[in-house]
Amino acid sequence: MSTPLLDVQSFSVAFHTEDAPVSAVSDVTLSVGEGEIFGLVGESGCGKTTLSLAIMGLLPPTARTSGVVTFTGRDLATLDDEETRQLRGDRISMILQDPMTSLDPTFSIGSQVSEVITSHRDVSAKAARSRAVDLLREVGIPDAAARYDDPPHRFSGGMRQRVVIAAALANEPALLLADEPTTALDVTIQAQILTLLRDLREGHGTAIVLVTHDLGVVAQICDRVGVMYAGQLVETASVRELFTAPRHPYTRALLAALPASGQLPGSLRVIEGRVPDLSDPPPGCRFAPRCPHRMPECESVPPLASYPSGHQIACWLDPMTRAAVGDATASDATASDATASGPGRHVVPDGRS
Repeated sequence: MSTPLLDVQSFSVAFHTEDAPVSAVSDVTLSVGEGEIFGLVGESGCGKTTLSLAIMGLLPPTARTSGVVTFTGRDLATLDDEETRQLRGDRISMILQDPMTSLDPTFSIGSQVSEVITSHRDVSAKAARSRAVDLLREVGIPDAAARYDDPPHRFSGGMRQRVVIAAALANEPALLLADEPTTALDVTIQAQILTLLRDLREGHGTAIVLVTHDLGVVAQICDRVGVMYAGQLVETASVRELFTAPRHPYTRALLAALPASGQLPGSLRVIEGRVPDLSDPPPGCRFAPRCPHRMPECESVPPLASYPSGHQIACWLDPMTRAAVGDATASDATASDATASGPGRHVVPDGRS
C-alpha cells in the first residue's frame, strides 16, 4: 500500500489509574487504504475500541499515547483542538457501539443528522434538512421526510443504527470507524446494515475500519483483517488468506472456536485461560500464558514481520518473525508452525463453514 489513507505506526495507549497504568494498546502498526474495508477483531478488552477512539481524538484525559497516527499524511497529534473538531465528523466519522444510547433522546432524529451538517458546512437550515432527509432515505428509513421530526424512542434498534450511520455519513467522510455496528441486531437487520456499509464503499469510496467480534461478518464484508489480543496486533492478512491459512496460534484458536453446523453438544472448542490483566501484562507475547506452543523466546515481544503477500505475523513460531530479527534458526520453526495449525472448521470468506 503506497499511500495509505490511515497510517498507524508503533502506537500505544495507557490509562493512568490510582493503582497502576493500564496498557490498553501496545505498539500497534497498521494501515488502511482508500476505499478499503479493514476488519479489526479480537476478544473483549483487546483494545479495538480504544484504538478507534484514539484515532477520533476522543480518549479521556487519563489516557497517555505514544507513536504516530497519520490521516492523509497529517499527523493527528499535531492538530489543535479546533482542527481536530473540524476533522472529526467531517473527513473522519465514527459509528459508536450502542445504537440505543448514541442518539440524544431529547432531539428529533432528523435534527441530530442536520446538526452534523451545519457544524461543518455553511448551509441554511432548510438545505441541511433536505440533505438529512436524503441521507435518512439513503440508509433505508421509510417515509424519511415524515419521520424527520420523530424522537429516537419511536425507532427500533435497527432503525436507530441506520440514523447513526446517516449522521456519520452526512459529510461524506473519507474514513468511517464502525464500532460493532451490528451488535444486538437480529440477523435480518444485521444483513441489511452490512449491505449498507458495502454500498457506502462502492458509492462514496469510503474506507471503513470495522470493529467486531463476529468473524462471520468479517468474512462477508472485509478486504483485510487485523487480529488484536490484549492490546497487541498479532496478525494482519487479506481476509481470504487469514481464513484459509491463519498463522498465529491465537488466530487459529479463534477460528477453531467457531461453531459448525451439525456440531455435537459439548464439542465447542474454547481457548483455555483468561485474557491478562492489562495493568500487569505478561512480558513479551501477551498470548504466551494461554498458548500451547509457548517457548522461552516468548518472553520477548515478537516483531510484526511481513510476507511478500502482505500477510503479517508476530509470533516466534513463525519463520518470518524469526528472520525479521536475523534468527538463524528460522527454518527450525517450520515444524512447530505446522503443529500449531490444529484441527477445526473455519468460516471462509464466501460465508460457508
